[in-house]
Amino acid sequence: MDQDERLLHSSSFGSAAVDYAEHRPDYAQEAVRWALGPAPGPRVLDLGAGTGKLTATLAALGADVVAVEPDPAMLAELRRALPGARALEGSAESIPLPDASVDAVVAGNAMHWFDMAVAGPEIARVLAPGGVLAGLWNVMDDAVEWVDGLARVSGSAAVGPRDTPAGWRAETADTHLPGDGTAARFGSPEQKTFRHGQRRTADSLVATLATRAGVLVMPEAEREATLGRIRAFLGSRPETAEGEFTLPMLTAVLRVRRL
Repeated sequence: MDQDERLLHSSSFGSAAVDYAEHRPDYAQEAVRWALGPAPGPRVLDLGAGTGKLTATLAALGADVVAVEPDPAMLAELRRALPGARALEGSAESIPLPDASVDAVVAGNAMHWFDMAVAGPEIARVLAPGGVLAGLWNVMDDAVEWVDGLARVSGSAAVGPRDTPAGWRAETADTHLPGDGTAARFGSPEQKTFRHGQRRTADSLVATLATRAGVLVMPEAEREATLGRIRAFLGSRPETAEGEFTLPMLTAVLRVRRL
């Protein structure tokens, strides 16, 4: 994805901020604890915080969290949902915090949108020595047969390469980490996955997938065809055709430590 395409996708979420807040999943607490594990203190920056899904989990775990989000509509939803949270407008490439002011920087389903050539030095600047940088992604557990079928039916726009465990591991093996000279300021990366799930109905799962960037930027006719194909698949499966079910997921974490 080139820079213009990345910008188009990353800036698409504001148009669906309310739906994003309603339908996107939270993050497994065990995964968040592991992400923060080596951090020397409780000060945490949620970078690219969106509507506050990860911010809420961090706050529930007792972190002193500040959220930074570039999109005004997403930031407004975060402030509505978490009125007590410290939430600032800013981006990974321009973080509105002082040097060495946080013990951890975390990003929930967001790090792949960062321009790490610029964001890497910024993240290193605000992290205290020994601090942690961690990206978290909620991915579908395609070891479950019907979830694998859903991924194949949905197409890469709705269930992209990073949205299943194998794809996430491959895509994050050499990417989404500080590059150039900044890499010398961080230790070796670690990866781990944690079981998670989200209660859904067929309709609410379609609504969830409709908040994916690849779907949001589609022409209307293509978007409706894609969502219709997903809806038909879910209606054909005994696991998802009627009532509520648990969407099997994993919260996947990529973690490095500031030297």
